[in-house]
Amino acid sequence: MIALVQRVTQARVVVDGATVGAIDAGLLVFVCAEPADTAAHAERLVAKLLALRIFGDAQGKMNLNLQDVAGGLLLVSQFTLAADTSRGHRPGFSGAAPAAQGRALFDAVVDLARRQHAPVACGVFGADMQVHLVNDGPVTLPITLR
Repeated sequence: MIALVQRVTQARVVVDGATVGAIDAGLLVFVCAEPADTAAHAERLVAKLLALRIFGDAQGKMNLNLQDVAGGLLLVSQFTLAADTSRGHRPGFSGAAPAAQGRALFDAVVDLARRQHAPVACGVFGADMQVHLVNDGPVTLPITLR
C-alpha cells in the first residue's frame, strides 16, 4: 500500500457540493492499494498511522502520535499515488490495484481505523472529490508498505 500523510489543522472532502467527511486537527491520508496488497497490509497501515509520531509535544518536538493528541483521521482513496511517470508525459496507473480490490482494501483500512480510533472520516471511493485542507507545518510524509 501507498499512503501520503499530511498533518492538518483541518480538512474536508466534498462530493457533488456536499461535505462527505471532515476533521479538525489530525491527519489527512491519501490511500492507494497495489495489486499485491492484502488485508495484512491494511492492518499494518492503520497501525502505522495511529502510531506515527508527528505531532509536537510540550517542547515542540515531534514525539506525539494521533491518539496522544486525540486528532481526527480523514482517509481518502487515491489510485493516482501508484502513477508511473518514468516515460513520456502521460502517467500510467497499472501499478494500482483493480477497482474491486482497491475498494475492498480501502474499506478495510476505514473499518480498522474506526475500530481503533475516533474520529475517523473518509471520502467516497471512486468519486470525483474535492479535498480542502490546511497543512500544518507543513508536514507531509509518504509511506510505502511492501
